[in-house]
Amino acid sequence: MKKTTKILLIICTIFLTTSCDELAKIAEQSGKPVGITNAENIAGLKEALNVGIGNAVGILGKENGFFNDAVLKILLPPEAKQIVDNIKLIPGGQDLVNKAILSLNRAAEDAVKSAVPIFKNAITSMTISDATNILFGADDAATQYLRRTTYNQLSSAFAPKVKQSLDKPLVANVSTNESWNALTSAFNTVANSVAGRAAGLKTVSVNLETYVTEKALDALFTKITAEEKAIRTNPAARVNDLLKRVFGQLK
Repeated sequence: MKKTTKILLIICTIFLTTSCDELAKIAEQSGKPVGITNAENIAGLKEALNVGIGNAVGILGKENGFFNDAVLKILLPPEAKQIVDNIKLIPGGQDLVNKAILSLNRAAEDAVKSAVPIFKNAITSMTISDATNILFGADDAATQYLRRTTYNQLSSAFAPKVKQSLDKPLVANVSTNESWNALTSAFNTVANSVAGRAAGLKTVSVNLETYVTEKALDALFTKITAEEKAIRTNPAARVNDLLKRVFGQLK
């Protein structure tokens, strides 16, 4: 009994003589930062994603947001490679290709303007199972978690917006679908000719809505990733108290 009492007195003495700063360091080393709850960490992660999608749409939703981005610019679908390879066979082919590419990017730029409420709804309903691991994980951990858990939901909700944009007359009063159809129709006419069949050409048929939806979503996630990294590494990017409090733990 005396031995137990002595041990308890020693433990109490250690805590009484240990400074608050030292206790904070011990708590942080245990993976549980002092004063920050798991609920706050979850809220901070979701807020970072909300800020990220807002900034991403602000960049990509402008005219040339896609078209002038060397990495995210949308080119013709892979199925259309043979069109480019045989462009000389198509009357006015290069002009048709240029118009189609510009129209694809204009459609994506128009569609992403509708992405904010779709993403915000997905972020709000997202269940974060391990906020600590995400917060103290890779620079894009929250974005990748969002992608893994909500991509199908986002794609289904975003596709109708893309379809609307593909049908809009966005370039010279001509819609993207019209530009695409003009290009593929011209090529398919050549492919179906005697010379085309002899050359082994095959007609081109692509689900443009699916293609642009995937490209636009990939671009949005790329930009959100960059925004998340900025919030994690640059205190100036933490635009409100919640972000400062939660991501301040990373210093």
